[in-house]
Amino acid sequence: MKKILFLSLISLSAVAQNRIQLRHDEAAKRVEVTVDGKPFTAYIYPGPASLKKAVLYPIRTAGGNFITRGWPLDPRPGERVDHPHHVGMWLNYGDVNGHDFWNNSTDISPDHKGTYGTVVHTGVQSMKSGKDQAELVVTAAWLDKDNQPMLRERTTYIFKGSGKQRSIDRITTLTALGKDVVFKDNKEGMVAIRVSRELEHPSNKPEVFTDANGIATKVAATASAGITGKYHSSEGVEGEAVWGTRAKWMNLTGRINDEDVSVVIMDHPKNVGYPTYWHSRGYGLYAANPLAPSVLSSGKAAPMNYTLGAGKSVTFQYRVVITSGPNDNASIEAQNKAFTGQ
Repeated sequence: MKKILFLSLISLSAVAQNRIQLRHDEAAKRVEVTVDGKPFTAYIYPGPASLKKAVLYPIRTAGGNFITRGWPLDPRPGERVDHPHHVGMWLNYGDVNGHDFWNNSTDISPDHKGTYGTVVHTGVQSMKSGKDQAELVVTAAWLDKDNQPMLRERTTYIFKGSGKQRSIDRITTLTALGKDVVFKDNKEGMVAIRVSRELEHPSNKPEVFTDANGIATKVAATASAGITGKYHSSEGVEGEAVWGTRAKWMNLTGRINDEDVSVVIMDHPKNVGYPTYWHSRGYGLYAANPLAPSVLSSGKAAPMNYTLGAGKSVTFQYRVVITSGPNDNASIEAQNKAFTGQ
């Protein structure tokens, strides 16, 4: 009996030392992330036959509510069914040496014009669970239309969680391989989350959005009951007016199943184009794009057309902070200072 009790205490101690756990299910092609035994998110890489990039999906609050849309992987009642390439949290871009990585999905039919690229998971390099944080390092290849590698990606995810707060750091290094890689000034980018229906902005009008290849996507009008999302930028801009503005952080607030929620995305001063422009829409696309000053400013700024020389690398780092309950500007500024060191 004493031995069993002793072993139980050892087991409980191990769990306490590794509150934030990573578990790799190679057969399912996913790495599960839990906080105190509760599901937080998962890194999933089902492959290009199902998904044209690896993503974090789903993402939950400390209260267990989803901040990410379920469709097209796990549809939920009342969700929009537009933009099938908007899945979970991801990073890619709309024009990389003429290849559209952003809009690529299994929904693209062969008769659609345009040149698409695919981001393919190539390995889990390391995993480390821990008391205060867990760290996952993965690699990927950005493939051109002929399935030839254009960019090598190495991404470190840092997951944290305590009390009513969760956070994700994404630190992605891209290395150009055989030749220069040009990220043309294009609105479709770069780090993004497709949020749940409750975090959309209330709207009763249909809209149509056209990508760089001229493909139009209709966003239908839907009932707005229970739709409570609202953007707030570090520069004091609110609502859908944040699109095309620059800010060091953005806060999306709303209410999901009686839980007040704040989702903050923070840019880092070491990133190209800091402070980033925001490609964030009321229908649920929440994105930061630092590489498209001309498009996102409606031509007021000069095009960037960022060029990464052959053999050179560039790193992008972002933090997402998910809070159950209020997260006011003063608190966010303190969180941002902890992230950026400024």
